[in-house]
Amino acid sequence: MNQYPLWKNLLVIFVVLLGGLYALPNVFDQDPSMEVTAQRESVVDETTQSRVQAALQQSGVTPKGMELRDGKLLVRFATSGEQLKAMEPVAAALGDNYTEALTLAPNLPGWLRGLGAEPMFLGLDLRGGIHVLIDVDMDAAIDKAVDRYYGDIRTQLREKKVRSTRIAPEGAAVIVAFNNAQARDEAEKIINNEFRSLIVESLDQGEEFLVKASLSPTETREVKRFALQQNITTLRNRVNALGVAEPLIQQQGERRIVVQLPGARDPAKIKELLGATATLEYRLVDTEHSVEDAVNGRVPPGSKLYHERNGQPVLLKKSVIVTGDQIVNASSGFDQRSGQPMVSVSLDGIGAKHMRRVTSENVSKPMAVVFIEKRTMTRMVNGEPKKESVTVEEVISVANILEPFGARFQTTGLDSPEEAHDLALLLRAGALAAPIEIVEERTIGPSLGQDNIDQGFMSVVIGMSLVVVFMAVYYRVFGLVADLALVMNLVLIVALLSLLQATLTLPGIAGIVLTVGMAVDANVLIFERIREEIKNGSSPQASIQAGYEKAFSTIIDANITTLIAAVVLFSFGTGPIKGFAVTLAIGILTSMFTAIVGTRAVINLIYGRRRVKSLSV
Repeated sequence: MNQYPLWKNLLVIFVVLLGGLYALPNVFDQDPSMEVTAQRESVVDETTQSRVQAALQQSGVTPKGMELRDGKLLVRFATSGEQLKAMEPVAAALGDNYTEALTLAPNLPGWLRGLGAEPMFLGLDLRGGIHVLIDVDMDAAIDKAVDRYYGDIRTQLREKKVRSTRIAPEGAAVIVAFNNAQARDEAEKIINNEFRSLIVESLDQGEEFLVKASLSPTETREVKRFALQQNITTLRNRVNALGVAEPLIQQQGERRIVVQLPGARDPAKIKELLGATATLEYRLVDTEHSVEDAVNGRVPPGSKLYHERNGQPVLLKKSVIVTGDQIVNASSGFDQRSGQPMVSVSLDGIGAKHMRRVTSENVSKPMAVVFIEKRTMTRMVNGEPKKESVTVEEVISVANILEPFGARFQTTGLDSPEEAHDLALLLRAGALAAPIEIVEERTIGPSLGQDNIDQGFMSVVIGMSLVVVFMAVYYRVFGLVADLALVMNLVLIVALLSLLQATLTLPGIAGIVLTVGMAVDANVLIFERIREEIKNGSSPQASIQAGYEKAFSTIIDANITTLIAAVVLFSFGTGPIKGFAVTLAIGILTSMFTAIVGTRAVINLIYGRRRVKSLSV
């Protein structure tokens, strides 16, 4: 009686050892580090490492170590001061084709890293950094969509030769006026056929016959959703260019975006970057004049010299075909004819008309995509900050026009699927879909983050110590077994968080503390049941078996209801609430294993197959 089969004992031992192994990386110190990644066609290799080494040596910084891993270069430093000092010379040496991100790298032995063991990430409140809450102007997004429909409706009526007395956007609708009912009815039919997502209705005001084309509720929700998602993509691209390791950019509610940048230290620079404006332009390549002459200062009239991201000069014509404001959508894929990477682009009505006319006249000629970004930079002049506007213009793609196209077309000539994906992101997110406003900004220093870690760790230690002492005094040997299970429960929680590469925050620590208190509930139920069985005259062995079996259903019911609450919190919560829900759910699952299976295995080893007269419970 009260003996596990061999496989179950081995299972408990395996889970305990595996949990200890994957929780171990969190014990090691983390080095202040710099992570160098390549942009587009550039690569990180031994040459890059040599350039970084030379730049550091010239600036008087001696790195603790350097390693190439997963296409990235990780440079370790002894102190955070050396880490910050190395940022500027390395960025100057590598140029714009590389991104340098400040991060913390665990100082793990090679064998542990080879097993895929990594420590869990630390959230902004523990590591320090910048938190920004951004509000998206949804009214402006709706106005922009209405303006687009206004232009398209006007173009369609003009092409169909239906004359109106006036046409103008009003609120979330476009109003078209006519002087007779026949023209009004014809226009209503055209708008219904061409713009099925709009709600079209006839109105009469005095001698005017009106057609009102309104955004449907579904279209309004889609416009808002697209504006929010496009702004998130735009902000993510900008943050990646800034060089911040492990940034968090996510939606909060229906119109807000949370940006968390662990390790960032310059809020002014962050605000300038997030608020920068950007757009795209399609231009024809000037193949009639020499690029070399333009580089030497002899730029022909009607043309302008640009540069690709790799520094290659390109001569483009000044006339713009379409801009990024006229791009409705963009997606990456593969060309069905050649199998090469491509980007599929959709334009609005006006943009499609211009593109069709230009491409019809310039088949087989190259066309370029120009990325234009305006940033407000703060520079120190005579010891005082001075803001100035800087415009960045660069060619991100050059491809030949294979055939005339209009509203939808493909951009080919790309080097890889990754480049096609990046280009599609730029086309979709080159400009913000709606204006943004920074409504909240918090800067958390690294010292405060360390204080949070220390206080959170102390809360876990104190809470766990009190529970351990109580259980040992009140339940004696059985209480010590429960304490052992409690320690293993904490180890398994840390191991699972590390395996999932979850981000630990202060609410997450609160979830762990709560789990520590709840983890012994199951053992309390079991031990009290064992005491009742002994009082009723059952033998010690029978009391142990009855205690675990009869308390099992109660334990399951209690933990399932708590688990449901954790799932609901995770599903409908945001940010800190999700972190709390994750640790709570993991803690419930691990405590079920350690409190029921783990303690039973130890109790079986102590009392199983023995004739005992009493139990220390």
